[in-house]
Amino acid sequence: MVAATVARTLADAPPSFQDLEESLTCQCGCGLTVHACNHLQCPSAIPLREEIRAQIQLGKNKQAILTYFTEKYGEKILSSPTATGFNLVAWILPFAMVGAGTLFVGIVVVRWTARGRAREAQAPLPTPVASQYEKIIEKELKDFDA
Repeated sequence: MVAATVARTLADAPPSFQDLEESLTCQCGCGLTVHACNHLQCPSAIPLREEIRAQIQLGKNKQAILTYFTEKYGEKILSSPTATGFNLVAWILPFAMVGAGTLFVGIVVVRWTARGRAREAQAPLPTPVASQYEKIIEKELKDFDA
């Protein structure tokens, strides 16, 4: 009961200006968040900051403000994509592909080593080349002495 009350109070608390700036991407092309955009007189960051202040003054919570910006500018305004729909696939797929690739490489390595061991067990042991030459040399020496 107390935890639910605390969570509700935190959700109703006004969001911090910096937190909202970090949640939005500057649209000037720098690729930084509105908070981190370092362009002097940025044509995107300055108006976005004013809009953030206006939304905070309206008493909206963080989610409502982010929804406002998403509806106005599209999902590209968010600094981190939402984890729903296709974006969820975009979040999960790279990790799933790395896992599948690792599993594939592991299976291939195990099979190669097992195949190599099986060939070693089936192959007859080769006679050393040096012993073949030693026999020829001994024969030639015997023939030479005679």
